[in-house]
Amino acid sequence: MRLDRALDAYLRHVTIERGLSAHTVAAYRRDLDGYLDWLSGQGIADTSAVTPALVGAFIAERAGADPSPAATSLARLQSSVRGWHRFLAREGIEQDDPTGRLRPPKTPRRLPKALTIEQVERLLAAPSADDPLGIRDRALLELLYATGARISEAVSLDVDDLAHGEVLRLRGKGDKERIVPVGSYARSAVDAYLTRVRPGLSVKGAATPRLFLGARGAPLSRQSAWLIIRAAAQAAQITAEVSPHTLRHSFATHLLQGGADVRVVQELLGHASVATTQIYTHVSVDALRDVYATSHPRAR
Repeated sequence: MRLDRALDAYLRHVTIERGLSAHTVAAYRRDLDGYLDWLSGQGIADTSAVTPALVGAFIAERAGADPSPAATSLARLQSSVRGWHRFLAREGIEQDDPTGRLRPPKTPRRLPKALTIEQVERLLAAPSADDPLGIRDRALLELLYATGARISEAVSLDVDDLAHGEVLRLRGKGDKERIVPVGSYARSAVDAYLTRVRPGLSVKGAATPRLFLGARGAPLSRQSAWLIIRAAAQAAQITAEVSPHTLRHSFATHLLQGGADVRVVQELLGHASVATTQIYTHVSVDALRDVYATSHPRAR
């Protein structure tokens, strides 16, 4: 099959049949566009002409680039290439998978970075309570920390998703829904936003059910939400790196430090496997070890 047609077929598959997010599909497209450009440069126009040697040469060239790519970036690239070729073989488009013996690079385990409880409190208090957008920003931050929602899940919330009283309906990866509790601080912040701010924002744009709106009444984007988090971190004078996932990491870490069962945290985070959640138990153990080392008279 022609390279471009094979790519389109794969992207339709991961979008429609696997239900992957637009963000993930875009990442696959970027990786595979680069791969197909490289294949075209080698005189390859059809997927049947791709050999294991070609795949290996492409990965080796990318691994040896200057500057050297991060191990995680290289692993993601290999995963994209392998997924495409496996799809072509599974669908009978090609007889063989040239990536069958391709070994993924070893990537160092990255422990999630969590803020301290004191830092979270400063972050949540940073937006101005006297400014309408500040009230909105505080509602967003409180909700992220109270529920462990991904930033994409938070900006996708509709007002009706709050109609469950003290719980919230979130739509995660693969459009899977989960119900999570919402604490009193977050409920108060969201109520203040809904009664005092959102009505004024909603009349500035087209009607939308989205919970969080921008200054012009349009649904708040992921990029705008990230800027809100970064601005709050700067206002709170937090020098540690604060990413869109930081409040989610902090949510999980603080729950486990408070004695929550790892499987409960798994459900709250929407992880398909408890193994994904268990990385946070290592963070908690490291924190306990640090406290022990600095507090016990015979620890050293």
